[in-house]
Amino acid sequence: MAGRSSLSCEVVLVRHAESVPPSPGRPDDPERPLTTAGSAAAELLARELAAMEPTAVVSSPYRRAVATVVPAATASGLEVTTRWELREWDSGLEPTPDYAVHYERSWADPDFARPGGESLRQLTARAMAAVDRLAEEHDGGVVLVGSHGTFVSRLLAGVEPGIDWPFSRDMPMPAVHRLRWPR
Repeated sequence: MAGRSSLSCEVVLVRHAESVPPSPGRPDDPERPLTTAGSAAAELLARELAAMEPTAVVSSPYRRAVATVVPAATASGLEVTTRWELREWDSGLEPTPDYAVHYERSWADPDFARPGGESLRQLTARAMAAVDRLAEEHDGGVVLVGSHGTFVSRLLAGVEPGIDWPFSRDMPMPAVHRLRWPR
């Protein structure tokens, strides 16, 4: 791209800390808070994230993602801005105790989409485009990105071979993944 700086951006993906589980029979609530343990984990993580000297903190608008990165933003003297495109996967599936079977099916066929939902391939494209925009806006900086397990997994799957359903299923809360962007 002509005129583009040769710098790159460090993107620090932060999967949210432990949140209150979704209620079966109800849509996944963007207002679900962190558990007490999740809030404590976010506070503990703040020092590690602030040591990365972020230049921006951007998050999914979901309460649990924002709450995970707020302590690091505060420690860094930054505000958290939210972006809708950093939200969790729109699976089209209401919370259900057997969600793993449904998620595994989607990972086996990334083009599969439930009515009203997005496929995992669509999520990967959304995640890649969102991080491309952030990297361009924060060229040469370090951006903390608060998001969700499936979002983070699908972004990583777009750039690293071998990211699969077990990786996503077993990702801890919180989890931190550092990337240099563009790749």
